[in-house]
Amino acid sequence: MSTRRTRRGTTALDRLRDHYTDADRECSKCGFVDEDGEWSAKTTGNRIDYRRVCPSCGAIEVRTLKLK
Repeated sequence: MSTRRTRRGTTALDRLRDHYTDADRECSKCGFVDEDGEWSAKTTGNRIDYRRVCPSCGAIEVRTLKLK
């Protein structure tokens, strides 16, 4: 079992990014498990895209939250 970072965001959106970083590490394309990777977040105002690039195959994983 790997050691998890202790950094925790102060907002719900930061905590969701931290959850993705801690729980969603396996690439859906090649199966590589990235123990050191982190998800990044970008907002356009009405949605938030959480994104991670697989260091093994370059596939991009995206999780999107649409805001109303």
